[in-house]
Amino acid sequence: MKLFAVESNSQRLDGGSMFGNAPKAMWSKWVNVDEQNRIPLATRALLVKTDDNRNILFETGIGGFFEPKLKERYGVVEEEHMLLKNLHELNIDEADIDAVVLSHLHFDHAGGILPSYGETPRLLFPNAKIYLGKQHWLQAKHPHMRERASYIPLLYDLLAESNRLVLIDEPHHPDLDFVTFHFSNGHTIGLMMSEIAHDDGPILFITDLVPGMAWVHLPITMGYDRFSEEKIDEKKKTYEYLLKKNGRVFFTHDPETACGILRQDEKGKFFVEASPLP
Repeated sequence: MKLFAVESNSQRLDGGSMFGNAPKAMWSKWVNVDEQNRIPLATRALLVKTDDNRNILFETGIGGFFEPKLKERYGVVEEEHMLLKNLHELNIDEADIDAVVLSHLHFDHAGGILPSYGETPRLLFPNAKIYLGKQHWLQAKHPHMRERASYIPLLYDLLAESNRLVLIDEPHHPDLDFVTFHFSNGHTIGLMMSEIAHDDGPILFITDLVPGMAWVHLPITMGYDRFSEEKIDEKKKTYEYLLKKNGRVFFTHDPETACGILRQDEKGKFFVEASPLP
């Protein structure tokens, strides 16, 4: 098995929104802030090339589907579809992807499954089954008004009509026998995290439970989270689970660090020590 971090389009989003009730005096020490109070964010996918020659893509990032006005509003940086470009640099065409695993349907995690703005709307990766948590799928059809802007209505329709969607409601699925699925509700209902088995210890695609290094500290949550207190409890439970397994986390939004090993210091504080993918 070989693992690759693959960058999709990057963003710049409001720092206050990304750090919830943490004051700027605190979070501005951890990240770079521009004159518009925005911070840089990656939207990163994980490509797993299995021993039986399958290409499994975990998330797709934001991609380039936004019209120019919304692209500017949400701080999307690059013009072209960076996920496809970076897959090509690994000699992977979209038709070579056998499975796409989506943690949830927010546009910065699932938008990369669509072509760039101006192209005919369709689902990319035509030979791939698309895996998504069942609970999240059901609630995404009728999202709460607080969360509605995070979804792409067109994507829901394309997935429903694709005959390629596989809904997950158990920790394991026979198609992906090296993955254990974990579910979370603090950020959005039915968020699905993928634990990838590896000889050096598991790698957890932790998605928006912990967007990056600056959010590892237990009390730090985002303004975008639906249920912040529940999310803190979920983070603690997840950390304790990973510590027992010497587990790594894979970050989708950290602009500099893709992967790290979870640690705990003598005072009980959790932190992540950056490390390459195994």
